[in-house]
Amino acid sequence: MANTQAFYAHLNSELQSIREAGLYKSERVITGPQGAVVHTQDGREVINLCANNYLGLSSHPKVIEAAHEALRSHGYGLSSVRFICGTQNLHKTLEQRLARFLGTEDTILYAAAFDANGGLFEPLLGEQDAIISDELNHASIIDGIRLCKAKRFRYKHNDMADLERCLQEAQAAGARFTLVFTDGVFSMDGTIAQLDKIREITDRYGALLGIDECHASGFLGKTGRGTHEYRNVFGKIDIITGTLGKALGGASGGFTSGRKEVIELLRQRSRPYLFSNTVAPSIVGASIAVLDLLEGSTDLRDKLEANTAYFREAIQAAGFEIKPGTHPIVPIMVYDAVMAQKLSARILELGIYAVGFFFPVVPRGQARIRVQVSAGHEREHLEKAVAAFAQAGRELGLIKA
Repeated sequence: MANTQAFYAHLNSELQSIREAGLYKSERVITGPQGAVVHTQDGREVINLCANNYLGLSSHPKVIEAAHEALRSHGYGLSSVRFICGTQNLHKTLEQRLARFLGTEDTILYAAAFDANGGLFEPLLGEQDAIISDELNHASIIDGIRLCKAKRFRYKHNDMADLERCLQEAQAAGARFTLVFTDGVFSMDGTIAQLDKIREITDRYGALLGIDECHASGFLGKTGRGTHEYRNVFGKIDIITGTLGKALGGASGGFTSGRKEVIELLRQRSRPYLFSNTVAPSIVGASIAVLDLLEGSTDLRDKLEANTAYFREAIQAAGFEIKPGTHPIVPIMVYDAVMAQKLSARILELGIYAVGFFFPVVPRGQARIRVQVSAGHEREHLEKAVAAFAQAGRELGLIKA
C-alpha cells in the first residue's frame, strides 16, 4: 500500500510541476460540428483557427451523406481485424483510390495515422539496415523507428549537408538498405521539406525515401496530391504515410502507400494493422467521397491557398512575427509559454479559438500560437481574427500600441 500511495503522490507532484511551469494543457469543449465557426460549451460562437480541417470538409454535406450511406449499406463497425473478417469492398476501393491519388501502386489502411508510422519500420528493416530521420519529425515517426532494430541516424532539420553526412555514415557502417524518412510538412513550423533535393541526394547513395504527408495530402501541390507534387517529384517517393483525419475529411484513420511489395509485407507483418480493429465503414465511405471532390475540382485547395496568403500578410502587417512560408500552418511566435497561454485565452474572449503550443510540443523558448487556415474560412473570418490578435497583442505588450 505504501508503494501505491507513493506512486500517486509522485504523479500529483509531476502534475503540479507542469502547472507551475505554465506547461499544463487544458481541453476546451465544443458542442457542435467542426467548422470555420464552432460553439463552445458556454454557448459562445467563436472563429476556429486551430483545426486540421484544411479544406473545410469535416462537415461538408456530401461527405456527411456518404458516411450515412456507408452506415446504411455496410453497418456501424466490423468487430474484427482486416485479415479475419474485417475487410469490405469499401476498404479495397479506398485503398485503390488513395494509391491512384498519391501516384503509388498500393495502399494499406490503419486505424490511425500514428499506427501507420508505428507499424512501418519494424516489418521492413532490420539490424543490417539504417534509418535516417529529420530531427523534427513527428512523434509517431520517432516511436515507430524506436520499435525497429535498424541503425538510427538523425540529421539537422531541413539541412541537406547534414543529411548527406548521415548517408555517408550509414554507408560506412555497412548498412544493407537505408531509408531516409521525413515529414513532408512539419506540423509546428509549416516548413515544407525539400523533397526534390532529398530525392537527388538519396538517389546518389542508393537510399529509399519515405514521407509523412499528414499536413499535405489533399491541398499541397497544384492538384492537392501533396508535398511530392509541390516539389515536382510525384511518383518518385518510395513510401508515403498519411491520415484521413485532417484535410481528407477529418475523422480518423491512416494509411501507408507505396510499391506493392512494401504494402503486401506490411499486411503480413505490421502489428498495428494485424491487431487493430478495421477502420469504420462510415469513415471509409466518406473518405471515398472526399477523393471524388478533390479529383473533380481544385476549388477548395485554391481557396485555401488564397486564404493563407491573405492571413500571412495581414498578421505580419499587424506587427506579429511568424515563421516564413506558404503553408496554412502559421506559427505566431510568442516564445514564452505563459504568454502564449495568456494570448490564447484573451483572443478566445474576443471570439477567436486558437491554442498556444509550448514545451514539450515545441522546444523550450519557442512557444507560439499555431494558427491553421482553412478553405472553410471566409475573408470576414480572417479579418476578425487579425483584429482580435492585434487587440490582444497590444494589451499584452506583444506588439506596439
